[in-house]
Amino acid sequence: MQRPSMEFWFEFASTYSYLSVMRVEQAAAAAGVEVRWRPFLLGPVFLALGWNDSPFNIYPPKGRYMWRDLARLADKYGLPFRMPSQFPRSGVLAARVALIGVEQGWVAPFARAVMTANFAEDRPIGERPVIEDILSGLGLPAEAVLAAALTDDNKLALRQQTERAAELGLFGAPNFRVGEELFWGNDRLEDALAWACSAAS
Repeated sequence: MQRPSMEFWFEFASTYSYLSVMRVEQAAAAAGVEVRWRPFLLGPVFLALGWNDSPFNIYPPKGRYMWRDLARLADKYGLPFRMPSQFPRSGVLAARVALIGVEQGWVAPFARAVMTANFAEDRPIGERPVIEDILSGLGLPAEAVLAAALTDDNKLALRQQTERAAELGLFGAPNFRVGEELFWGNDRLEDALAWACSAAS
C-alpha cells in the first residue's frame, strides 16, 4: 500500500505557519504521513487579491485578535512566543534557502529554526547574517547553501512555486493539500492528516 502524503504550504512571515511548522513533522510521523514541504511567498498572493500588506495589519481588530490567539495557541502547544517588533518580516531569503533544504533533506529543522528566530526570539530573518547563523547552527555549510539559494535558477523556482500556490487557490498560510483537497489553517492540520490516511486506505 502506498504511504499517504500531504503537501505543506507555508510562509516564514506567517504567524499561523509558525505553529504548523513547529508541529507538522511530529504529527505527520505519528500518523504515518509523508510531508512534502512547499515554501512560498504570501506577498504576491496578497497583491493579486488587492492587498499591499498583511490583512492582520490592514484590519487592526483582526490583527489584535490574531496576536492574542497566537499567544494562547503557543502556550497550548508548549511553544515559545514573543511578538515580533516588525511584522511581517521578509521571508524571501529563508524561502529560497528552504528550497535547497527540500532538495537536500534538512528543510524541517531549518524551517523550525527560522520560525523560532522570528516568532520566539524577534530576530530579523530577512537578513543574511541571521540565516547564516541558523545554517551554521544546524551544522550546514552556510556559504555554499546561500550560494545555491541565490542562483537565478533557485530564485525562479521560488517564483514558480508561489505562482503555483496562486493557481491552486491558496489565499493565506499555512495550507495542507491532499490530492485535490485543500485544508487552510493551523487548526486543520489534524484534519488533513486524517484525510491523507483515509484517502490512502
